[in-house]
Amino acid sequence: MKRPHSTNARTTLARYRDAPAGDRFHVQVRWLTCPIDELERRVPRAGRILDVGCGHGLVSLYLAACAPGREVTGVDIDEHKIELARRAAGIPPSTSAVFAVSPDGSLPTGDWDAIVITDVLYLLGPEARAELLRRCAAALAPGGLLLVKETDTRPRWKHRLAAFQEVLATKVLRITAGSTLDFASSSELGELLRAAGLEVEVERLDRGYLHPHVLLTGRRPRIPLLSPNRS
Repeated sequence: MKRPHSTNARTTLARYRDAPAGDRFHVQVRWLTCPIDELERRVPRAGRILDVGCGHGLVSLYLAACAPGREVTGVDIDEHKIELARRAAGIPPSTSAVFAVSPDGSLPTGDWDAIVITDVLYLLGPEARAELLRRCAAALAPGGLLLVKETDTRPRWKHRLAAFQEVLATKVLRITAGSTLDFASSSELGELLRAAGLEVEVERLDRGYLHPHVLLTGRRPRIPLLSPNRS
């Protein structure tokens, strides 16, 4: 687990000081158990960034805090969480992150320099998961990145711990919206990204964590320049 040593991390977490105790606790645990700082380092330092399924806005606000050149938009189906994200964004110092409710899961118009999805796909069934990745890939600008942080299905003991935590969050505490829990392996997710036309890299980010964090980075190829016709 990683503690918020950096100024940007402390500033981001402090934005939730007036949130309800349960939401504040959730954000704190989220930071401690998820490699958000490692994810941030792989996001472009400037450009239009979309955070899909942003929840309370923690990742969005941290991305904006670390690089002022990022124009970050966070969307989520949960109106309560988006309201808390907006309140957090309104606490000084100012931030470039904005938030919107998307009840039907639709995406704001692109083209996006990067799209981030952090621990969302396990809440979707196979068809919905593949469709979301296809839509995200299509919304990228040429050369844009789709960064997908999920928990892998191996090693098994880490996967069981992550699955138990998500059952608790969705079925018992109900702090995460979702009726489906369907964990896909990193290899399955990689195939979906490739099928969407992206070049894919896979990295494990679980060193020092109890959960099997994995990051898949899909890059949309740049449109090749056409050579002029020669007579």
